[in-house]
Amino acid sequence: MRIVILGGGGMVGQKLAGKLAREGVLAGEKISELVLHDIFPPDTPQAGFAVTALTGDISEQSEAERVVALKPDVVFHLASIVSGEAERDFDKGWNINTRGMWHLLEALRAIGGGYRPKLVFSSSIAVFGAPFPEAIPDDFFTTPLTSYGAQKAINELLIGDYSRKGFIDGLSIRLPTVCVRPGKANMAASSFFSGIIREPLNGKEAILPVPDTVRHWHASPRATAGFLTHAAGLDTSVLGERRALTMPGLSCTVAEQIEALREIAGEDAVKLIRREPDAEIMAIVRNWPERFDAARAIGLGFRAETDFRDIIRIYIEEDLGGRHAFLAPAGAADRERS
Repeated sequence: MRIVILGGGGMVGQKLAGKLAREGVLAGEKISELVLHDIFPPDTPQAGFAVTALTGDISEQSEAERVVALKPDVVFHLASIVSGEAERDFDKGWNINTRGMWHLLEALRAIGGGYRPKLVFSSSIAVFGAPFPEAIPDDFFTTPLTSYGAQKAINELLIGDYSRKGFIDGLSIRLPTVCVRPGKANMAASSFFSGIIREPLNGKEAILPVPDTVRHWHASPRATAGFLTHAAGLDTSVLGERRALTMPGLSCTVAEQIEALREIAGEDAVKLIRREPDAEIMAIVRNWPERFDAARAIGLGFRAETDFRDIIRIYIEEDLGGRHAFLAPAGAADRERS
């Protein structure tokens, strides 16, 4: 099985690549080759099969055709301009997020001859717009209130139509906000959800641009990689014509996030969070959904965390080597008693 990850150099792409490299199989089949594609050279994990890196701009038709010429069995489409950047740079968002998908689908269709790869697209809960019920059900309509959300919603429709016509076997999974993201903050409007946990755990100051009362829908990078691999193995005949699924997640407020941080790392970590209101970010966030009833995805076997403390622990375990800035050095307690 040959697999391509578009956006393979991004955080989620790297987590997915690592999971595939460790497991060596996808949907019950052995992986023969993994290709990571991005605008910059992606890191390639060690694996028991070939792992290669490609660089290029997937929004260009020629680049989409170059990737598709590999005839992958599975394509994970994770490449996108994030929410805040897509809102600030209208042309760039539409070019990368939607025109890029169009070129990819057309390149896949052009091969013909019965070629019908599985395409898993990382959509977003940003496809939904206010006003919301208390918990958004699977049959809630999509009325995005950001350019990013509109771009993701259009891609969902394209995938549904190209699947209906038999050109691909596609599905879209609407990801929660992925938290805690390792590395540096990106330009996503949601970046602070990770920042207020990640930065204190690394002994750094974090900026909180919204009130503590803001509630949102989260899943860890580990759960997100699991969503993607589970989707790749899903029999899409069970979806009918509704090929977009809202992923399960954890609904919590910023205050609950901070309390979880306090329980794990203490008051000194929490003191590193500085409140600095940002009207632009608040205007985007107030139109985001807060809670979902993801019964359909759960019934199909998708799973996420149910306690934000577990999300923090996963970040410490996977990205900090099991230690954080406020964890006493080994043997410190014994030295204090002596």
